[in-house]
This record gives sequence, C-alpha cells and structure tokens, in this order.
Amino acid sequence: MFISALLVIFQYLIVIVPLLLTVAVFTLFERKVIGYIQRRKGPNKVGFLGVLQPFADGLKLMIKEPIIPLNANIFLYVAAPILTLLLSLINWVLIPFSEANVISNLNLGVLFILGISSLGVYGIILAGWSSNSKYAFLGALRSAAQLISYEVSIGIILITMLLSVGSLNISDIVLCQEDIWFIVPFFPLFLLFFISGVAETNRHPFDLPEAEAELVSGYNVEYASVGFAFFFIGEYANIILMSSLIVIFFLGGWLPPFTLPFLYIPDYFWFSFKVVFVVFLFILIRAVLPRYRYDQLMSLGWKVFLPLSLGFLIFYSGVLYGLDWLP
Repeated sequence: MFISALLVIFQYLIVIVPLLLTVAVFTLFERKVIGYIQRRKGPNKVGFLGVLQPFADGLKLMIKEPIIPLNANIFLYVAAPILTLLLSLINWVLIPFSEANVISNLNLGVLFILGISSLGVYGIILAGWSSNSKYAFLGALRSAAQLISYEVSIGIILITMLLSVGSLNISDIVLCQEDIWFIVPFFPLFLLFFISGVAETNRHPFDLPEAEAELVSGYNVEYASVGFAFFFIGEYANIILMSSLIVIFFLGGWLPPFTLPFLYIPDYFWFSFKVVFVVFLFILIRAVLPRYRYDQLMSLGWKVFLPLSLGFLIFYSGVLYGLDWLP
C-alpha cells in the first residue's frame, strides 16, 4: 500500500516538474514571439539569448516580501493562490501523452476534467473577496461570470463530440481518431471550442478580468511575491492544459498525421508538437487582436456561442441518428 502510494506520487512528479519547467519556457517563448511581431528583441540579457530570464523572474518573486492587506481575511487570502495552483495541476494526471503514458486512465475522464476546471472559479472569487479591495473584487466577479459563461458552451461542444465516440475516456477519444481527426467533421465546433478556451483561460483578447485600464490588475492586484507567482503559474498551466485538450479532442492526440514505415517518431513527440502549435496560436492572438469590451465579451458568450453550440448539438446528433452512426 505504502509503496504503491509512493509510486503514484513519483509518477505525478514526473509530469508536474516538467510542466513547471514548460511554464517557464512558455513565458520566454511568448515574450520572444510577441517581441519579434512588434519588431523588438524581447528578453536577451539574462543568459544566452535571454533563456534564463524566466528563472530570474521566478527567483525575484520568491525572494520578495509577501505583503498582506491590513483588513484582509488572512486564511482565505493565503489559501486562494494555493487552491488555484493545485486545481491547475490536478487535471494533468488524466492527460495521455501517448497510449501508454498516462497516470490515471479514468473511464469518466472528461467529466472529471470539467468538474475540476469548474472549481477554479472558487480560487479567483476567494482572492478577490479576501483582499478587501474593490478593484480585486470587481475583477473576481468579472472572471467568475466569464468562466461560467464559456464553460456552458464548452460542455455542450464536448457533449456533441462524445455522442460520436460513446465514451468519456480520454484515451478512447484519441483512438477514435485513427481514421480521421475530429477537426475535419467537427471544424465549426473546433473554432467554437478554441475561442471558448481562450476566454476560459482569461487570455487576450478576453482578458477583461485583468484589464489594466479599469481594474489595475484584476483579482490579483493585492498579491505579490509567492502568491502572485502561484496565480501566474496556475494561469499558464491552464493555457497549456487547454491546448492539450484541443489537441486531444480535435487534432488526434498522440496520433501522427501520416505514417512513415522507415522512420519511427515516438507518440509523445507528436503530442508535444501539436500542443506547441496550439500554444503558438494563443500567443499570436495576443499579439495581433485588440481587447474586447466586457459587454461584448458576455454578449458573445450568451447570444452567439451558446445558441451556436446548441444548434450544432442538434444538427450533429440528428446526422448521427439519421445515418445510424451512433456508437
């Protein structure tokens, strides 16, 4: 019993430690790409070509003095970033990097991921309320409303896809794409899911909870040092997780686009390559698109995405039923 528990912890660390390093590389990659798009160099002073800049930033945050607002609820104020970070890391136990490389292959994996993702709003609400700051609280309310709005569309899109798979197991969803990736028959759903994923992760152009023009920094405005670092890591880990889910649901997961019998490329390479591509799209969107107004953001979620996702659910389920393709 004890040895099996240690084995599970070791497997989890094998995933989490590289993930934290990937978050550091992601921040550097993002700053470099945006820099070149805006015709500047980006980080280039700390280490060779600036590769040590994320670690310098992390060290700076870790050694800064933590400051707690005078009238804050200390317990909730400290617990909020820890909760946000933990919830952003839990879902990674279900992500299959290849057919054999997955820590927990749950039969209800999609339901588990949706449940854990929906809990992320609590960390944000607690951070905004416990800070005893009007700016932080308004940012938290904005973020909660945004997350709830776009989670509804994401759930309906996933229901549409799961009708054609007949399973909530994530590995089964990937294996069902051996003949054709789901991006081909479900391309409209892919666009809706991708845009909803951008909004779900509070990324530009939907980063209204952190709109500097109105709210200074949103729900994390009263955080510094380690607390701010936890929010930062959790946000970027969620972006990579959302990119992984897009790859799993629409781009064939670890499956290669074509088979070369004379050249063996491991499954996890294809999975990582696709995730990097989707992450690049997240960065590209941040560099080239202007920010929405908040009323436009909510109107898009409830008046455009929700009716479209419901319409596609009815359409695809009717096609599957009419052609007797239901699993």
